[in-house]
Amino acid sequence: MSTIQLNIVDGLATVTLDRGRSNPINHQLIKDLTACIQDFEHNKEVSAVVITGKDGFFSSGIDLIEAYSYNEEQIRAFWVDFLQMQVALASFSKPLVAAITGHSPAGGCVIAICCDYRVMGEGQYIIGLNEIPVGIIVPDSVFNLYAFWLDQHKAYQYLMEGKLLSPADALANGLVDEVVPAQDVLAQAEAKAHAYMKLNNFTWSQSKLNLRRELINKLNADQSATLDVMLKQWWAPATRKGLEMMIQQLTAKK
Repeated sequence: MSTIQLNIVDGLATVTLDRGRSNPINHQLIKDLTACIQDFEHNKEVSAVVITGKDGFFSSGIDLIEAYSYNEEQIRAFWVDFLQMQVALASFSKPLVAAITGHSPAGGCVIAICCDYRVMGEGQYIIGLNEIPVGIIVPDSVFNLYAFWLDQHKAYQYLMEGKLLSPADALANGLVDEVVPAQDVLAQAEAKAHAYMKLNNFTWSQSKLNLRRELINKLNADQSATLDVMLKQWWAPATRKGLEMMIQQLTAKK
């Protein structure tokens, strides 16, 4: 797998997102992460998983530079697989902990909120869902996932505003569960995963799936109509212009 690194020690698998400095999400990363989680579901050597990033970035979200260049077939496949990645992560029956090592907007936030527990590093970092200001229509599955952790009113407001939160604000709003010094994020996430691993595996997993049943059913619902609208908007001249401006800004920063 070219976009992630895997390490398994004593039943705990650590998945490190490894795609450039900021781990932008392209189609290959989506496929790699989904395949990895699906494999771990049936791998008896893996009892829990931690997903982490790099210093300063968990993931900067969708790789707009690459996604902008996709043709119609490629961008449809990208979003179909992105939504399927949500399902794979959110319905994973074993403990799944996010070690948020830095910025985690948009797609990075989606990966994090699929997890059972989130540890975020202190610092001038942001996390949240800012798709609407970028020009991307938010599918209801993303809203349902967001609202699973925030109340529906707050999830709705934050999505419509494209609100990005600091680690302290994310903790206060229930978007993350712990904020620790940046150098301690991975160790603390691994400690939480080990704590889950000490509990009865079958009882823990079945309880997780029971508590998430409604959410998982919503994520599995047919979203083809929503996807059609999303893709139509993706190709709209105003959206393309907005994406071009964002790409120019990203390129200038590089």
